[in-house]
Amino acid sequence: MTTPDYGTYIASLPRILAGAAALIRDGQGRVLIVEPNYRAGWALPGGTIESDRGETPRQAARRETLEEIGLDVEPGALLAVDWVPGEARPPIAAYVYDGGVLTEAQFTAIRLQEEELISWRLVPRDEIREYLLGSLGHRVLAALDALETGSGTVELENGQPPA
Repeated sequence: MTTPDYGTYIASLPRILAGAAALIRDGQGRVLIVEPNYRAGWALPGGTIESDRGETPRQAARRETLEEIGLDVEPGALLAVDWVPGEARPPIAAYVYDGGVLTEAQFTAIRLQEEELISWRLVPRDEIREYLLGSLGHRVLAALDALETGSGTVELENGQPPA
């Protein structure tokens, strides 16, 4: 009996998508969100982890934030990891990092990536679910809770704590 080579074995494994984002706030606790031009709903600054290039989730959150809003934000603590099952796509592992509290001057320096984004805004906690659809809204609220309580990283499944 022959054993398949390692490359064949790796190619046979299931695939998942992975993304990382920064949870950026202002002094009033409002959350910075961006409006993509390629899908419904808003998002946090962030995007796909380029793991084929050796990028880590933390590096992706920083790179995507710089690309999308023109600010080089050093990600802080990992606030949430969310496993979102796939429907018409593979499942997603989503990482949310603390992007910190920005000054008014930093917000005025935002420059949107026009190829992907229409606009940005600051949203209070009680409006998060109006803009961030599905599991993303739940994920951001859980990340805000982790920040407020200092409880550390929260594990989520489709935006909710595991059963």
